[in-house]
Amino acid sequence: MRSVFKFGLMVWALLLTLPAQAAPLMDLVDIEGIRANQVVGYGLVVGLDGSGDKNQVKFTSQSVANLIKQFGINLPPNVDPKLKNVAAVMVTATIPPSYSAGQTVDVTVSSLGDAKSLRGGQLLMTPLMGVDGEVYALAQGALVVGGVTASGRSGSSIAINSSNTGLIANGGTVERMIPSDFNERSDVMLNLRKPSFQTASRVAEAVNARFGSGSATALSGTKVSVTAPISGNQRISYMAILETLDVQEGRTRPKVVFNSRTGTVVVGQGVRVKAAAVAHGTLTVTISETPQVSQPGAFSGGQTAVVPRSDIGVSQQRNPMFAWPDGAELDSIIKTVNSLGATPDDVMSILQALEQAGALNAELIVI
Repeated sequence: MRSVFKFGLMVWALLLTLPAQAAPLMDLVDIEGIRANQVVGYGLVVGLDGSGDKNQVKFTSQSVANLIKQFGINLPPNVDPKLKNVAAVMVTATIPPSYSAGQTVDVTVSSLGDAKSLRGGQLLMTPLMGVDGEVYALAQGALVVGGVTASGRSGSSIAINSSNTGLIANGGTVERMIPSDFNERSDVMLNLRKPSFQTASRVAEAVNARFGSGSATALSGTKVSVTAPISGNQRISYMAILETLDVQEGRTRPKVVFNSRTGTVVVGQGVRVKAAAVAHGTLTVTISETPQVSQPGAFSGGQTAVVPRSDIGVSQQRNPMFAWPDGAELDSIIKTVNSLGATPDDVMSILQALEQAGALNAELIVI
């Protein structure tokens, strides 16, 4: 674990020494009106080998009854069909921008009830709706499930990955194009993915240098308005030229990201610390229970009892105090941390304490 942690920090140290380079404009901005859209639907997966929803999942039975009613089959009242090969699922997909009717997308199918596995199942035709409630795609097909679940009569079981989620490649067919006002607007709005006044100003300067003064205006640290032709062909050609522009990205506040679940620490480029002295120790409390049997004396009338006995010990690891010079950069931080043999948890604690003391020039993000 420690070697992997050191390797990750070494990679970031190498990145620190690389000179800043211009990036393509389309890597820095998103175009307003050109975006992907999420759709969702409720459906049924059939053909499961006894691993479907159990009887207590009532909406699965209701859905099956409503489905077969469309084919002229009516169940008697108060009859609950015993279904083992059917599972209620939620179907999700993302429709890329400008997709038209007839194009296909991948769909993800996830169990909604208590089905054990969706392996071998077939999704029945499911309408996929947008946030406005309109149907934009239909999904159907055989599921590809990467997980495996096995259980025995004794109750023991083993699972590899998740078997309650599957994918249908090209299983969704777009039925209608999602409308966009991109071709109707007199200007093209560029939204910066990382807000920065420097980057917005440089984007406007690069566009004006290519198309002439007044072609682009930086409205804020996030938006840049660009005047573009209205004609469809001309606008497409104009956007193709925009994609070739190189822009020097402005400086953003460096970040340190903690993943508390995996113990991962990522220190971004540009992190610096002010002059600080740090002492980090470990306090360990050990409690051991050694119960003893208390035997009463002969003819005393007492009863044998178990008497608890606890041994408590406290130990504290003594680590020397170390100092960082003012303006220490990432490579200095790496060398100091590695010399101490600190674990990722130790690094989290040290950097959090430095940030609270005002000695860390970085934004801490915990995920």
